[in-house]
Amino acid sequence: MLTKKGKYGLKALVYLARSEQGKAIQVAEIAERETISKKFLDAIMRDLKNAGFVRSWKGPGGGFALSRPAAEIVIGPVVRALDGPLAPIACASRTAFQPCDDCGDLRTCAVRLVMTEVRDAMAAVLDGTTLQDMIEKSRTADAQIGD
Repeated sequence: MLTKKGKYGLKALVYLARSEQGKAIQVAEIAERETISKKFLDAIMRDLKNAGFVRSWKGPGGGFALSRPAAEIVIGPVVRALDGPLAPIACASRTAFQPCDDCGDLRTCAVRLVMTEVRDAMAAVLDGTTLQDMIEKSRTADAQIGD
């Protein structure tokens, strides 16, 4: 499940992507427009910067901007950077695998097998979607609502 941290991080990236390319946007502006606690968003933006998705400037005119074009930012790595592995349970994770205490056989555990499929389906969508794709989906939905 996507946490609020992951959701707010994606909302902030979409906001930056919709802004003038290369223009620094202050966290306070994003927080106000997206209805996110500034303090929480500060921490999220720090994580996004450390993961290489945004860059920042200090001082007057400072703020955040995308580190590369929206079409080059894939959503899966963003979610993993903010929320950790995609698997709904640890025994289905590729990057943070941990066997369950109550599982007899990992190869035949019905719960693990289904949760592995869930992980794979989520990864397929998130790793096949860019920030630009998210914006296009939003525009398409907005145009359909207006029809």
